[in-house]
Amino acid sequence: MKFNFLILFILISTPIFSQDYILDSITPQYGHLINFKANEFKYASESPYFKKLFNDLDSIYTGKKQKLHVFHIGGSHIQADIYSNKIRTYLQNLNEVSMGQRGFVFPFHLAHTNNPSNYKIEADNSLWQGYRSSVRKDSVAWGLSGVSAAFRGNEDEIYVKPNYRNQTKKPSTFNSFRVFYNTWMEDYDIEISNPLLVVSDTINYDGMYKEFRFNRTVDSVALHLKIKDPSCVSPEFLLMGMEFLNDDLGIEYTSIGVNGASFKWYKRAAYFEKQLMLYKPDFFIISIGTNDAYMPESEFDAEEFRAYYESFIQMIQRANPQCAILLTVPNDDYYKKSYPNPNTAIQQRIILELAWKYRMAAWDLYSIMGGLGSSNNWYKAKLMPIDRIHFTQLGYSLKADLFITALVDAWAESTGKDKTVLLNHFKHLNE
Repeated sequence: MKFNFLILFILISTPIFSQDYILDSITPQYGHLINFKANEFKYASESPYFKKLFNDLDSIYTGKKQKLHVFHIGGSHIQADIYSNKIRTYLQNLNEVSMGQRGFVFPFHLAHTNNPSNYKIEADNSLWQGYRSSVRKDSVAWGLSGVSAAFRGNEDEIYVKPNYRNQTKKPSTFNSFRVFYNTWMEDYDIEISNPLLVVSDTINYDGMYKEFRFNRTVDSVALHLKIKDPSCVSPEFLLMGMEFLNDDLGIEYTSIGVNGASFKWYKRAAYFEKQLMLYKPDFFIISIGTNDAYMPESEFDAEEFRAYYESFIQMIQRANPQCAILLTVPNDDYYKKSYPNPNTAIQQRIILELAWKYRMAAWDLYSIMGGLGSSNNWYKAKLMPIDRIHFTQLGYSLKADLFITALVDAWAESTGKDKTVLLNHFKHLNE
């Protein structure tokens, strides 16, 4: 499914909403579309992993300096980074100690696909070619991002800025910077354009990145990429991602999304697990599933979906056995704009079974929306575009507020906090 232009249309054709919590104000108009009773982190109260997560969140909430790393993976919903960025902003605006480093990103514009609006990476796009793990004909090396951008020219300048139209109270800054690429090929030199900024640079061949350490904190940087030998035959620099690092503790929220991605396509990213092992995720949100089931009912293999999902959970647990994993049920959607997709109900059953089996939690967006066919009602209310797969800007904002409400309810139940007081804290973060 090629949703690049649709996501771009959503971004430019709808008003940009601020970080404000909007669920209360729009409930009179849209509340009839939402099953509020289903808006919960199901099984979280029975999960020791979520008990630890909520204790860690509570420590940060009370002002303790502590690192907590969130990963959120999915398809086009997450590549666009609209609702996931609103959740990120809620968490990083929690208080003075809650904002961690910006962390891992991918320069989607260099791969000729839609880039999130909250950071900016620019170069001469005509010199780059993009490859997505979700595109059958593409065949290159992929890592954690599931998308790569190839450069095969002589040289280029890359301008990198982690702050662009974001809503965090403090801007993202960094004193170290990583470039993930095919380190097994040495056709190019990649350097910081201002050498006076660099204290050291090292290449990690196993993790497949070059790390630059700076003598001060910065909010942007330029990179210079240049071929070592112009006579080199078939040179290639395969960019797999970038990472902004600093010494701040707090909440780091890494979103990983590829248009059209499914478990099957992420499986093609041979270096995904190797690069995930560089981190120790504390909270991992799995929002993969829509593309796995986007097919006629007769073609959907439920047991294959279960096997892929279970294998992914086990991979996360290899990275951190104590990680709290949230399994999210995909939203209701229409197949080829023609009829409600019955496969999502099968996914719902499997996801809830796996959440219980692994003592994790599940967020059932399918039920929250109203189940089979509900996306048509959301479309009529202008919360989804005509594809009835994605959401409008307002729909994504609403989705983020439903998520943060469910998170707060489970957090309050786990720690004994007053959930009304806790939720009000999030509602008034921008005051």
